[in-house]
Amino acid sequence: MIQYVTSGGTDGARPTFSRVCVIGSGVMGAGIAAQIANAGVPVLLLDRKADGADPNALANDAIARALKTDPAPFMDPAAAKLITTGNIDDDLARVAECDWVVEVIIERLDLKQALYRRLDAVRRPGTPISSNTSTIPLARLVEGLPARFTRDFLITHFFNPPRYMRLLEIVTGPATDPAHVGTVTEFCDRWLGKSVVRAKDTAGFIANRIGTFWMQAAARVAVDHGLTVEQVDTIIGRPFGIPKTGVFGLLDLVGIDLMPHISASMKSLLAAGDRYHAFADDLPLIGKMIEGGYTGRKGKGGFYRVSKAGGGKVKESIDLATGAYAVSERFTLPPGAGDAAGLLASGDRFGAYARKVMGETLAYAASLVPEISDDIVGVDKAMELGFNWKKGPFALIDQIGAAKLAALLRQEGIAVPALIEAVGDGRFYQDRDGVTQAFGVDGAWHPVARAEGVILLGDFRKRGKPVLSSRSGALWDIGDGVACFEITTKMNTFDESVMAILEKSIAHVGEHFKALVLYSDATHFSAGANLGLAAFAANMAAWGEIRKLVVRGQAVYKALKYAPFPVVAAPAGMALGGGCEIVLHADAVQAHAESYIGLVECGVGLVPGWGGCGEMLDRLRADPHTAGGPMPPTREVFEMIATARVSKSAAEARRMHILRDRDGITMNRDRLLADAKELALSLVEGYHPPPKPEFHLAGAGGKLALDMAVEGMVRQGIATPHDVTVAGKLAFILTGGAHDSTENVTEEDMLELERTAFLELIQSIPTLDRIEHMLETGKPLRN
Repeated sequence: MIQYVTSGGTDGARPTFSRVCVIGSGVMGAGIAAQIANAGVPVLLLDRKADGADPNALANDAIARALKTDPAPFMDPAAAKLITTGNIDDDLARVAECDWVVEVIIERLDLKQALYRRLDAVRRPGTPISSNTSTIPLARLVEGLPARFTRDFLITHFFNPPRYMRLLEIVTGPATDPAHVGTVTEFCDRWLGKSVVRAKDTAGFIANRIGTFWMQAAARVAVDHGLTVEQVDTIIGRPFGIPKTGVFGLLDLVGIDLMPHISASMKSLLAAGDRYHAFADDLPLIGKMIEGGYTGRKGKGGFYRVSKAGGGKVKESIDLATGAYAVSERFTLPPGAGDAAGLLASGDRFGAYARKVMGETLAYAASLVPEISDDIVGVDKAMELGFNWKKGPFALIDQIGAAKLAALLRQEGIAVPALIEAVGDGRFYQDRDGVTQAFGVDGAWHPVARAEGVILLGDFRKRGKPVLSSRSGALWDIGDGVACFEITTKMNTFDESVMAILEKSIAHVGEHFKALVLYSDATHFSAGANLGLAAFAANMAAWGEIRKLVVRGQAVYKALKYAPFPVVAAPAGMALGGGCEIVLHADAVQAHAESYIGLVECGVGLVPGWGGCGEMLDRLRADPHTAGGPMPPTREVFEMIATARVSKSAAEARRMHILRDRDGITMNRDRLLADAKELALSLVEGYHPPPKPEFHLAGAGGKLALDMAVEGMVRQGIATPHDVTVAGKLAFILTGGAHDSTENVTEEDMLELERTAFLELIQSIPTLDRIEHMLETGKPLRN
């Protein structure tokens, strides 16, 4: 499980709550329980009493399903051991052991209130209780309940899946104790990794109020305009910074059978004049799909399905008019309509659709402030994190232009909200003196506040210029004598220009700073070496240039490792290949919990070339579980690299020994840089570079053992002839296989072994084929 390690490399931090009770073990309840366990906090998971021999079967089965679910709710399967199951008939009294109770039962007001009355009788006085309701207002939930309960009650609306969706909407009532709001917010922020948004007590809160309106409008207008599902998802997707699932792909993901329930709930709660009612009626097709079991990905299919007709898998989509399925046809927008401005200005039916749907949606969002949120920042944050929009509604209006949008709305016969009228031809966001400000409902500008302890590299960009920079990287002064290096290439890939600016940065930090952090605000830390440039150089037979890059990379990474100051790597998202290798060369790592790290070079027919093999061997040989001579750590490193294994979380990276016990894990992505900086500062006093390792390799006997293992994989049909070649090179590196055994192998010797093997493999035609295939498809080739 995650051992949450605070900045500074200590394990002294303790969560706000020492034990949490979750009631309701459905998909959401089990997911919330799993995320709390991911943070290392014990959970009591309760559900109804089941018939049969096991009264706790509902909760037990939920955990068993969660352990098999992909994507996994647990960051480490061992975290499931922190969850104790029970049932509300036999075990409700155990709520008194818990510091916070989260209710996640069915969306029925009568059942929730009945449970609350039972909880109030057994909980410790003052224990906060929250509901995960997605639509029922708090005022209705606490209606008729004692004042002491109302004082301790709030809504904590998680989004599915709870591990991966960062948004948490918190809703309070006039009687809610502010102390509970603070402790729940603190716990969910720092320990569960959530970005907390305060929402008003209104139907659907923020994200669902706008998001369901947007989906309903998109579906209804699609039928009116005679568009296909592929056309709609293309129009409504990338041009507006919305995930490629678009609308219909998203409905398939969340479940089509939820649409009628959400629609009915929203219609019953919203005033008659609310614009939501114009699009609230479900399409006739929806009922037929649900009746036939076409509820989306969890059913037989949805707006899209996969057909196995003819022996293969074929993606099909539904005709919105007839309900018939046909092979999906890719739709490409006309020239000039690839972005929001071009699409909205387009005179064809695709532009007309975009103007109607996005015009209605943006106008609706603007009309709801301050009804659903005190400011525009909360609205944008909710849609960005809850629906994965690249930009929230108001940031998107800024991209389009508020005045242009107002004119578009008038053209479409849509009422222009007062907030858009008020901003006029201005913007909703501006940067002044390095601080982002947001336009308020009072017509004034207000600074966008950061939570205490949050540092974002983007804020430094607004305030000034980097200390050093090139087109491929930059060095920033982030205060207190700490510098931060970021890569700025596409996908943060490494090439010669990155190595050049990194080398200059190392020298500059040595003269002017106390410590260095390797970090990026981008989604992914680094996808590794630039394979496109490598393939180009190989096709030109520019072997000297490739060798120069390998040698340069090895030198720069070792300069980083042995620099006279501490270096902390702060990965988040993917850190693959060369991105993993630079993490391995840091003195310490502060990783985001969702870090996917691994040496993946064998997947494209190569081996790690920048010191990754030696660094992993050095880590494994120090582990007591792989003690007993050179072979146990060698075998484990070989298996990990040969199979291109990537951690599915920072917790798994720790089990893979990519992270060490002393390395830290940060749950909230926004706190990663601050935590990494604090860890770097904790290493400054008395810092000395690490000693250079010497290796005792297994030699020819060890290589033979690894070769035999690969031959077994060939016989099983899971390794190709070129896999054998690549694995052979990797085995030679890890065993130094020219002799019976090799002692006192230096780090320089290991680098030479890596360099030689890498250069031999990249001149191989099968390897070049694999690289080209990866560049074209994004997937490894098995040839």
